[in-house]
Amino acid sequence: MLSRNRNGMMGILGLGFAICLASLLAQPAIAQLPAGISADDWPWWRGPGGMGAASTSFSYPEQWSETERVKWRADLPGRSHGSPIVVGDAIYLTYCQEDSGAQGIMALHRRDGKELWRKVIHASGSMSKNAKSSGASGSVACDGQRLFVNFANEGRVVLTALNLQGEILWQQEVAAYQVHQGFGASPAIHDRLVYSVADTKGGGAIVAVDRESGRIAWRRDRPSNPNYPSPIVLLVAGRQQLILTGLDQVESLHPTTGETLWKIEGSTTECVTTTVTDGKRVYSSGGYPKNHLAAIEADGSGKIAWETNDRVYVPSLLIRDGYLYGTLDAGIAACWDAATGKEMWKGRLGGDISSSPVLVGNLIYATNEAGETFIYRANPERFELLGKNSLGEEQFATPTFCRGQILMRVAYRDGQERREQLVCIGD
Repeated sequence: MLSRNRNGMMGILGLGFAICLASLLAQPAIAQLPAGISADDWPWWRGPGGMGAASTSFSYPEQWSETERVKWRADLPGRSHGSPIVVGDAIYLTYCQEDSGAQGIMALHRRDGKELWRKVIHASGSMSKNAKSSGASGSVACDGQRLFVNFANEGRVVLTALNLQGEILWQQEVAAYQVHQGFGASPAIHDRLVYSVADTKGGGAIVAVDRESGRIAWRRDRPSNPNYPSPIVLLVAGRQQLILTGLDQVESLHPTTGETLWKIEGSTTECVTTTVTDGKRVYSSGGYPKNHLAAIEADGSGKIAWETNDRVYVPSLLIRDGYLYGTLDAGIAACWDAATGKEMWKGRLGGDISSSPVLVGNLIYATNEAGETFIYRANPERFELLGKNSLGEEQFATPTFCRGQILMRVAYRDGQERREQLVCIGD
């Protein structure tokens, strides 16, 4: 059953979720993962900590090619820029059939890439804008018992819950939606709730839905403009906060009630990145109508600690040991002091970058749209490029790092024909 709210609002493009605590080297520690989720899983956008850091319990390849260290390949239907998630031995991905407009989820086995099941959520009606968006650009989120996915479809954003066998449990309309650059916000999970946001012209909404029943726990209207980030719950400044960036503001909501904890002017209108924290501040970045990177004190003081005009528009940031690391859209790696905003260094990678970097110990993996992955050290003293690997002809989705495997959603072209694969890299 699709529960509709006729006052509902709009959509976004982009990215993911997390629950975090104070500082654990690269990221705040994970707080109370849902039952059935391991700290070694990659259960939602940007991993279990929500900030793009892989478990250091496993080692990952630093060299690969089209043949070297390829464990398996799986053909994927249609086009999607959504990153895979991994829970146990199952991989879950979104897909969109561009010819029919169908949107759905599929499950693969982590060991060999064999398809386990495929479920159509919407038989038609997908919405996208251009080649840098798709009708399925968000990631699935999993609480160990259920899967949650957002799709923009036929003028609305719909949140769907499924069981692990691919059967639909419930659906909720989040908001009406007008496509601008596309939609790709991933659901966020915290406590008993799942969150979905849709920001768009005409006004949007964020909703918190009971994961089991599908009932709306609370709903908040959003300002009237297109915007793209995924929501994220962070333990910052001593309390859990649901952080939303973009629409010319940074806003903190109480995750359980939806009440505003604090809100300040301090971002651009359109953001894409999912914010990170050092336990004291949250970091906002955007690219329209101006470039901006800013550190906001998360204690409700309204203070912007520092701001620069760097264009970190689409790829989300990383944080490690008091330093921010980012990949600028134009293919440049950068490092800043997280407390002061002082630029430590910038280094040329190459190509345009839409996917987000991933932190593995003290190494950063950053993949550009041409399928080139650059590996460099998370070292505030200097830019230290260690290697470059190529796979596929296009990559927009952020790679997933789980249990020693790197899962890359890549595309190949044969004339006008484009086909996608999920490729597993491992030793």
